[in-house]
Amino acid sequence: MSEATDLQRRMFELIRNHDLDGPRAMYHPDYTYVGPDGTEESGPDAGVRAAETYTTAFPDLDFEVRAGYDCGAGTAVLELIVSGTHQQELAGVPATGRTIRAPYCNVIEVRDGKIYRERDYFDNLHLMNQLGATSLPQGTGA
Repeated sequence: MSEATDLQRRMFELIRNHDLDGPRAMYHPDYTYVGPDGTEESGPDAGVRAAETYTTAFPDLDFEVRAGYDCGAGTAVLELIVSGTHQQELAGVPATGRTIRAPYCNVIEVRDGKIYRERDYFDNLHLMNQLGATSLPQGTGA
């Protein structure tokens, strides 16, 4: 495995264990995080805030690795299934007690032995549908 792959898998293990200081130490000083809505935030605290949002809302948050790709040049991609029980507020949605299970993709780039750039891809509509916060028309595949 490459350095990028090792760092990425370690980051998810730390997040699973609610150790958010661990990832913070792994982030490059010029780190940027891009969430599923395309908004880019700068600084290590941006990545920590994203992880904290979901570990708070889903205290039993878990990640099942489906596939990992070492893209060379310090880039790694993980395809995962994320699951957890909604126990705290998320994006204005009060705790529902519902369990979610959703596809998730994470891409990181490494510079100077640290995670320099991180991008998350997942379907927020699918997630909110599982929480009962919205409904989807029949036959949408979600």
